[in-house]
Amino acid sequence: MKTLLTGAAIALLSVTTALAAGSHTGGHGHDDKAAAGQHMAIGKPGMAADVSRTVEVEMLETDDGRMIFRPDRVDVKRGETVRFSLVNNGELEHEFVLDHMAANAEHKAMMAKFPEMEHDDPNAARLVPGATGEIIWTFTNDGGFEFACLIPGHYESGMRGDLSVIDTLATN
Repeated sequence: MKTLLTGAAIALLSVTTALAAGSHTGGHGHDDKAAAGQHMAIGKPGMAADVSRTVEVEMLETDDGRMIFRPDRVDVKRGETVRFSLVNNGELEHEFVLDHMAANAEHKAMMAKFPEMEHDDPNAARLVPGATGEIIWTFTNDGGFEFACLIPGHYESGMRGDLSVIDTLATN
């Protein structure tokens, strides 16, 4: 009986700890749509076989204390599937979140409450210094969006970029 109660207490403590830490899956307004393959305002997770181009994105801090993405602007065509190849060349942990500005603002507020929450959204990646990652995304709607690092203080230090999804891309 004592073993059964101890096991139940450990299970309850594990669930309580996980809930207190927060999670991105359904944790703050995404309703698990992206995880289920449904569309978000910015699009949906893409398939590697459909990638038409790769955009290399560097995350880092500057000597003057700013936190940045290079590049800080990306234009894509509606319907395009893009691989974002991410590298954290900074000295701090950073994340890359693709979404519309209102959703990122909501996410940023949640991150202020739970800065160590786990990331398991297909439109986000969190990288420790020196790490690499990727997000493959299909853009299904025209409009202005952003990519951002929503770790407390990072967005305010300049770590955001503009993402435009347009019907056709101009060729140079």
